[in-house]
Amino acid sequence: MTAGDPTRRGTATVGPLSAFARSAAAALRPADPIAAALTTSAMASSFSNGVFYAVSALFFTKVVGLSVGQVGVGLTVAGAVAIAASFAAGRVADRVGAPAVLVATTATQGLALLAYPVASAVTTFTLAACLAVASRAAQGTARAAVLAQAFTGADRVLVRAHLGVVINVFMGVGSVCGGFALLTDTDAGYTLAILGAGIFVLTSVWPLLAIRAELAARRPPGDDVIASLPPPPAGRSPLKDRTYLMVSALNMLLAMHAGLLTVGVPLWITEHTSAPPITVTLVLLLNTAAVVVIQTPVARRAHGIHTSARAVHVGGFSLAAACLIYSASAGAPTTIAVILLLGAVILHTFGEVAADVGNWGLAFDLAPTSAAGAYQGINQASVAAGAMLAPLVVTGTALTLGTTGWLVLAAVFAAAGATTLLAVRTLPTAAAH
Repeated sequence: MTAGDPTRRGTATVGPLSAFARSAAAALRPADPIAAALTTSAMASSFSNGVFYAVSALFFTKVVGLSVGQVGVGLTVAGAVAIAASFAAGRVADRVGAPAVLVATTATQGLALLAYPVASAVTTFTLAACLAVASRAAQGTARAAVLAQAFTGADRVLVRAHLGVVINVFMGVGSVCGGFALLTDTDAGYTLAILGAGIFVLTSVWPLLAIRAELAARRPPGDDVIASLPPPPAGRSPLKDRTYLMVSALNMLLAMHAGLLTVGVPLWITEHTSAPPITVTLVLLLNTAAVVVIQTPVARRAHGIHTSARAVHVGGFSLAAACLIYSASAGAPTTIAVILLLGAVILHTFGEVAADVGNWGLAFDLAPTSAAGAYQGINQASVAAGAMLAPLVVTGTALTLGTTGWLVLAAVFAAAGATTLLAVRTLPTAAAH
């Protein structure tokens, strides 16, 4: 129940200030209470994730004493558990309420991070990793269910896009802060960084406590969707919704774009091109800045089933074009290679934003509100599955086969985007539940 843009306070003209700063500032000051609570929580939790990602590899190997292989196996198992957790969280959210699940999973993740320093054996590390990774995945489901219940139409995608801006900005800030631990390069520094990450996640629980009451208070008269929290358990099952399952499966393939950027592109740059290693940092910074700038404008244009599907279609082809340019950078002189890589990451960023925004729209519009948790659980499970598959697929194609592998990836992205458009072509514009 919102009026206009729930995340915008005003439209004052700021002259030639950068789009980056304007987008970030707008996202940090939502007027809607639920959007504000989610945003404040996202600031703390994404800052924590940035710190964690910056130091985790060295912490696990140098401080905990695990081998790279043991860390890899533990995180792979955790990734598989996260897929199940994403789906299960949706079912639970439909029964006990999405806000309660969001609070519980966020607190669980914080406690799991605090357990890492004492997880000195492979078994205890894997258990802690399963708890941390699975609870983070379940948070995504619960957050999406809250958005599905609290907002309507294009507002849901727009609020989700603003949250994406916040997450990117504060994850970047957290990564920079985590870099101080890397500079000290001491066991104490790494341990303090991990403990700090856990504490920040726990503090992110506080803003979420007000969501349940606010969600109930905004219920319009006679509305039987949010009339009772939790909703009745006999909602429509997404497992019987072939269109939703197909769209989610295709999203799993497109969701590999994240692993492509964080795993494939850095290794491609350092091992297969003449570009200097600093190019990896430039590529990641350019991606973060571009996401902040374009995510909200793209989200404003993607509303409705067919518009969202077209966004996914365009995103798939943009990702495919980026793959072809990444491939071309291998045989190029240093300057040309850097230019090609920076151009490719621009296409990559536009593709990931368009695909993600389109997926959010389809995930919301194709799902009945009475079973929001279960449906969002399926969609979030597809994201978790894509994240788990990405390192294996990317290393087995682009990094192993070179040009041929990049062509395979390009074909996968393009086909997934095009097939998504075909999957909803017969649905009426008003097919959203």
